[in-house]
Amino acid sequence: MANYKELLKQINTFIFDYDGVLTDGSVITTNDGDAYRISNVKDGYALQLALKKGYKVAVISGAKSASMMHRLKTLQLTDVFLGIEKKQYTYRAYLQTNNLKPEQVLYMGDDIPDYEVMQEAGVPCCPADAAEEIKSVAKYISHFNGGKGCVRDVIEQVLKVQGKWMNDDAYHW
Repeated sequence: MANYKELLKQINTFIFDYDGVLTDGSVITTNDGDAYRISNVKDGYALQLALKKGYKVAVISGAKSASMMHRLKTLQLTDVFLGIEKKQYTYRAYLQTNNLKPEQVLYMGDDIPDYEVMQEAGVPCCPADAAEEIKSVAKYISHFNGGKGCVRDVIEQVLKVQGKWMNDDAYHW
């Protein structure tokens, strides 16, 4: 099997779960029924930088709320799939639509609904606090928990391996 860092050289696409990856999994529900989540600014910076550098970035989540969509739009993510019951189907369709091979995709998930996709993705990753079943199929387990910098961790590693970290466009949003 190839070294994890060697696999990062082929990555041109990042796909993330939302709850437990882009957030710590905590949800605050208002009296109006909307669910709010806390996200990490460093993860947000890395997401927008990856987009700016030409990487494809997608989110596939079983959850769906206006606050989630607002956060992702703020980061200029357009490949957003919320309320997805079976992530594997959306993942496969995304690869086909974008003419991608699994080895070009880094997927980060944290819980059982991510399991099937992680078995198909070229570089399956997870946060430090992911479910044990997810850790068992991950090629990389971040040292950071979900919502606490794990997204920044994997994006930064890919950009560094590919010589795209700390270039002129890194100094501004």
